[in-house]
Amino acid sequence: MIAVDIEKKLKAYNGQQVLQVKKAFIPGSITRITGPSGAGKTTFLKMLAGLITPDSGIIKTRNSTWFDATQKINLPPQQRHIGFVFQDYALFPNMTVKQHLEYATTDANWTNRLVTIGGLDTFADHKPNHLSGGQQQRLAILLALAIKPKLLLMDEPFSALDLKMKSALIKDLQMLFTAIGATTLIVSHNPQELDSISTDALEIG
Repeated sequence: MIAVDIEKKLKAYNGQQVLQVKKAFIPGSITRITGPSGAGKTTFLKMLAGLITPDSGIIKTRNSTWFDATQKINLPPQQRHIGFVFQDYALFPNMTVKQHLEYATTDANWTNRLVTIGGLDTFADHKPNHLSGGQQQRLAILLALAIKPKLLLMDEPFSALDLKMKSALIKDLQMLFTAIGATTLIVSHNPQELDSISTDALEIG
């Protein structure tokens, strides 16, 4: 269980707004996060990851507290063991597809499985600048999964994929989420694409 009750002031074009999220995420669930542009969806994910600090509140799991404003607890990202798929992919320009995954894990069988599911078998020795936007996006997803995170945060992870690739990848990803027992939160501008796999929903804004 991941319980969240946090607030963060955001700068908006019409002044200032407050992002408030209070929700408990069930282990192994897949939650789609929706809301208007600028509402704070990405900010929310980054607060969970420890990349942005909430102004107040608490974030805790069954076994530990990640953030507690009152107790001045704020675990760094590396101690939260989270997989994060960023909108801009956040790839290493000098690493090949295979090197990206080997950087994250020493499990060769898991690496090979990810590369196959991502459809990047023939691009294993390619660096990001030799990949298409869709291939880079798939690599970013695989990289986030490589550490077998218990919490997976995905920010618009399918925006660069065509419909056929998107449908096939989502189906395969669902099996991976189940295999590693990940609780998954997905921000999507097209929430209907997650109808087949999402088990919960959160609207921000």
